[in-house]
Amino acid sequence: MTASAQDVVVTGLALKTALGESAQANWTRLMAGESAIALRQPFLDLAPCPLAMCAKAPVDLQTLTATLAKDAWADAGLYDELQAEPCGVVVGSSRSHLQTLEAMALYQRNYPGQVDGDWIQALAHGPALCAAQAVNARGPLLAPMAACATGVWAVAQAAELIRRGTCERAIAGAVESPITQLTLAGFRKMGALATTGCYPFDVAREGFVLGEGGALMVLESAVAAAARGAKIYGKVLGVGITNDSHHVSSFDPSYAMGRRAVTLCLQRSGLHSADIDAVHTHGTSTAQNDRMEAALIATLLEAQVPVMASKGATGHTLGASGAVIVALGLLSLQQQAVVPCVGLKDAAFSLNFVRAGASTLLRHLLCFSFGFGGQNAVLALGVADV
Repeated sequence: MTASAQDVVVTGLALKTALGESAQANWTRLMAGESAIALRQPFLDLAPCPLAMCAKAPVDLQTLTATLAKDAWADAGLYDELQAEPCGVVVGSSRSHLQTLEAMALYQRNYPGQVDGDWIQALAHGPALCAAQAVNARGPLLAPMAACATGVWAVAQAAELIRRGTCERAIAGAVESPITQLTLAGFRKMGALATTGCYPFDVAREGFVLGEGGALMVLESAVAAAARGAKIYGKVLGVGITNDSHHVSSFDPSYAMGRRAVTLCLQRSGLHSADIDAVHTHGTSTAQNDRMEAALIATLLEAQVPVMASKGATGHTLGASGAVIVALGLLSLQQQAVVPCVGLKDAAFSLNFVRAGASTLLRHLLCFSFGFGGQNAVLALGVADV
């Protein structure tokens, strides 16, 4: 590959979900069609429900973020050495430290006038700051929040920082610890949570299942990566990001801005629909989301493009879900394989859903991510030599 100043590559990757503590563990179990979803009751005053938890108690967001940042840094072969230009950080979260804020609120209710904990440490930019401190990154620091599209937004922003020459490398992705009483009660009140499990694109789908985890990646200019002989998972190509401006939670039923996000992504990547070898969908297992994604794929992409979905295995990690999908997409390119739509039995749509993990030729793939408020994000990835 001839390195271009405009090319952005991924040289380090760390992934943790309820399915596994590492990228390799997640990949192995997902390819085998396994699921981490189980009936759980983390809070005694809330009824049990299906959840994808990393342990018996909700994961600590600070620990999760620091671990992922260090693991991604080490996976990139950088260890404790900050090379060349200062490293940027673009790490988002849709819930951020809600877990901490809820605990503080409960303490104040029980002990009026007293404060337990540091609310400053629970501000929305906390995960980004934690990632920066974990690897001593001193470049620009951004903390995007675009609902469930946050992870794709973060990767796209980091790639743009590198393309503009603001920094040579950046840590990017998203993290989430969404198993909180407010989150569970709120989504349950909306009727969005599943009662038995997560079945993306299935006729029996009934809602999403909350999951914990996140993914952080080291992005670099292709020139910087080539100069140090770094291994490369793949290239970050173009992105399409739009907003419906329609409703606080529902999608615009015309899907106009969703279609535009896909079209912009292809145009900015220099790709045509026939160039896309697979799609890793958002696949929440909700009636609206699955219907919209199926329509976008059917109308904008080739009829037989393989369709992947992973939330039946990992649960829905909310703001981190886009980053998890990008990480799994990069592993698909590296391994030249597609992952199955775990939980899918009887498809509600006439698409080429991947039923079992399998090897296949992959050059380009799309990562779909959609969030409340009509947040539409589509990212294209390519193999290193494209």
